[in-house]
Amino acid sequence: MPEIAFEDLTAGRVFDLGTVTVDTDEMVAFARRFDPQPFHLDETAGKESIFGRLAASGWYTAGLWMRLYVDEVLLRSTALGSPGGDEVAWPAPVFGGDVLTGKLEIVEARRSRSKPWIGLITLRAWMYRGDPADQDIVYRARFTGMFGSRDQRPPAQES
Repeated sequence: MPEIAFEDLTAGRVFDLGTVTVDTDEMVAFARRFDPQPFHLDETAGKESIFGRLAASGWYTAGLWMRLYVDEVLLRSTALGSPGGDEVAWPAPVFGGDVLTGKLEIVEARRSRSKPWIGLITLRAWMYRGDPADQDIVYRARFTGMFGSRDQRPPAQES
């Protein structure tokens, strides 16, 4: 049985997801493929932009957070996917060489009414640069995760 199930994901619980250092080459390669805006691709364009230097795509930043979440929670859990979310924000730019720390907070947990073996968890994601006291948040999201229960099982499948 996985280490983390619906019953372990109680409101107020916070997971420290660890840190990641932003690799400039990877950041630019991502932008080249998925978000080819000039300030994500070119030092000069970045310098002339509102960011003042080459900046990461927000979607790249979201991907960095997702990798930490997968490694620290999802691979050890009864995760069943996500139907989506209602918030995503990039309040500060990310740059090559930044060291980012990921966090996850359980906001709410409830059982599905139609499938009681599934827990619906409202999650708040955030990533910050540097010391948490500085509150230099670079990524924030709120979404729902679906997790299997330890104490209830899905009905048997008919053949």
